[in-house]
Amino acid sequence: MGDTYKLQQPTPPPTDATPPPVSTRATPTKAPGRLVSLDAFRGFVMTLLIAGGFGMTTLARMDAEKAAAVHAEIKGTWLESVVNVHTLRHFRHATWDTTIAKWGVPVWDMIQPCFMFMVGIAMPFSYGRRKALGSSTMARASHALNRAALLILLGVFLQTMKFDLTTWLFPNVLCQIGLGYFFAYLLVGRKPVIQVGAIVVILVGYWGLFMMNPPPKDHDFAAVEASEEAGEVYAVDSRFRPWSKNGNFAHFADLDLLNQLRSAPDDKQPGEETGEESTDNPKANTDEAGDNVAAVESDQEDASPKSARDQIRAWWFSDPERYLYNAGGYTTLNFVPSIATTLLGILCGQLLLGDGSRGKKFLMLLLWGAICVGLGIGAHYSVCPIVKRIWTPSWALFSAGYAIWTLALFYLLFDILPLRLLAFPLVIIGANSIVMYVMGQTLKGWIQREVVVQHFGRVLQTCFGPNATNTEGIGVFVLPTATFVVFWLVGLWMYRNRYFVRL
Repeated sequence: MGDTYKLQQPTPPPTDATPPPVSTRATPTKAPGRLVSLDAFRGFVMTLLIAGGFGMTTLARMDAEKAAAVHAEIKGTWLESVVNVHTLRHFRHATWDTTIAKWGVPVWDMIQPCFMFMVGIAMPFSYGRRKALGSSTMARASHALNRAALLILLGVFLQTMKFDLTTWLFPNVLCQIGLGYFFAYLLVGRKPVIQVGAIVVILVGYWGLFMMNPPPKDHDFAAVEASEEAGEVYAVDSRFRPWSKNGNFAHFADLDLLNQLRSAPDDKQPGEETGEESTDNPKANTDEAGDNVAAVESDQEDASPKSARDQIRAWWFSDPERYLYNAGGYTTLNFVPSIATTLLGILCGQLLLGDGSRGKKFLMLLLWGAICVGLGIGAHYSVCPIVKRIWTPSWALFSAGYAIWTLALFYLLFDILPLRLLAFPLVIIGANSIVMYVMGQTLKGWIQREVVVQHFGRVLQTCFGPNATNTEGIGVFVLPTATFVVFWLVGLWMYRNRYFVRL
């Protein structure tokens, strides 16, 4: 979702003795070129998302009986050695604490942190390119602000596809990136000590907000789909109690914020803290003729032109349902600690853009990743649990460490070793990641039904058996893979024709 470039040789100065004209634009400097490892990294994560883990996410969510039928069908094939309980646990979200096998992390829970981290990596490259093209400081800031707004609106649009009306919810990845984007941008190009200081302030400050606002002792967790038995609610005497599902500071903040973006009633009784008069006399609000004065006035108000503010609320903020809780426990304020994840990406982007050998940069990435993972684990044992769904400070560090190690791997393979050709299939997706994401969110089901099954269903059945289009058989792997191939071909066409969409 940003431009990535490598350093190029600066344009030689003119030999003419005539002084150049004075310009108010920023002085062009050398521009960075594309970083193959970042495009491949982005493409890898987007491939997993679009393909649904090539069917693994669907299988991981199946009930035991249906899953057993799929396992019976693949028995004796190479898939049997790949599809097992240890693999499948990587393709479902953790219920609350986000670790597996002691200190492993589910691949599926790393999708969003990787996006936040990659946005940060790209920022120094995008910033450097626009500066090299002569863009002024104000123009770059305006572009960052506009990009943030577009990401939020696009995220709301995609989120609203699940509802009947425009619904202002912000837990999806695009909204989260957009909400934190401009704040992270303001720290691009600053000294690393300032950026690290900002990370510390964000994480410690966010931790403090939760600690100072624990849930009430009589909080009804069952009413918000949270239970202690599922590990989502910490005991009353636990120091981790403030990080319980739908009983934390961010949840209560959403109750205030998101209900301001709706027209839902506030559940108060008539006359209770509303400024309305309350009376037991049914004649009190009628005129001498017995006509209801309040009703007449109401009709007159309805007939009068609405203010622009009221009209906007009627168009886009008219959801009649009150916001009560998020069933998964996700919150809007997750974007605050995720800014720290983005800032760690910025630090890595600056490292890769700066001077020094590639080998040294690779070793630095490994070290930084180890430090983040270690700090995350230490925080988990001392101050707050590792929970992705509310992006605890320990999760911000822990997940960033794994993201840094993944970047290091791709940097080794595609920017240090001579294996760039192997990155090409991933670059096709990574070069147009925003298009692939939106298509995946809006067209994946249609493409699977109307393109893959309708036109190529018999081909797939010939190649993979009669259950190739059955999502309760081997089709659970075949259909999402074939659908992804269609997406990849669209990406290839865009890449060859140099169509690159940027926000």
